Amino acid sequence: MSLVTLVITLAVIGVLLWLVNRFIPMQGQIKGILNAVVVIAVVIWLLKVFGLMDYITQFHVGH
Repeated sequence: MSLVTLVITLAVIGVLLWLVNRFIPMQGQIKGILNAVVVIAVVIWLLKVFGLMDYITQFHVGH
C-alpha cells in the first residue's frame, strides 16, 4: 500500500467520523464509545499495514 493511499484512507476515515460526530445526534457517551472503537480499529489496521502486528503477537507473558 502506498503512502498516498494510506493518507487518503486516514483522511476519509477522519472526515466520516467528524460527519457522524457533527451531524448525527447521539448521547455523549455513545459518541465517546464510537470514537474509541474507530480509533482502536484504525490503530490495529495501521499496525497490520506496517507489519508490526506479527511482531506484537509474538510476545508472551510468563513461561
